[in-house]
Amino acid sequence: MLSLSILGFLAEEPLHAYELRARISGLSGHVRPVSDGALYPALNRLRKAGHLDRQEEPGRGATPRQVLSLTAEGQAELLRRLREPAEVEITDRNSFLVLLAFLGRLPDPADQARVLRRRLEFMDRPASYFYADGKPVRATEMDDRFRRGMLTLAAGTSRADRAWLRETIAELDAESAAPGAP
Repeated sequence: MLSLSILGFLAEEPLHAYELRARISGLSGHVRPVSDGALYPALNRLRKAGHLDRQEEPGRGATPRQVLSLTAEGQAELLRRLREPAEVEITDRNSFLVLLAFLGRLPDPADQARVLRRRLEFMDRPASYFYADGKPVRATEMDDRFRRGMLTLAAGTSRADRAWLRETIAELDAESAAPGAP
């Protein structure tokens, strides 16, 4: 999730690490704040892999600013990760939202639709926070009001997610079928 966020935000524009961390924190929210202890090792791994460049620019005062930018290899890696997301990026809601934040960078609507279909297939599988005899427990079957609340909220979110996915996949399919589509 962190590497994808770094690649995605740097594809938009070169950034100082502080600005990059602020954008990533805004995207991941309070659930997963980004620490320097996580960010800088990830940046170093991406630089060693040839995905990022670092340039010095004059800063305020004597200390130069280190500005990060995406290389051509980094752009290719971003597109590969968007086109072929890891399973966790499809099944974990927070990871999927990070993927979704940058999915528009894929130029081909058919590739975008393929990723959304994977998420829809996952969302259409029966699931629950709680199971009885190996079967998902539904809100109507739950006696505990707080667990019932969890299940009710999850079901509502799931319905909204699936509706959006179906609508967007249909739009992308129409774009792909249009004359002159990529």
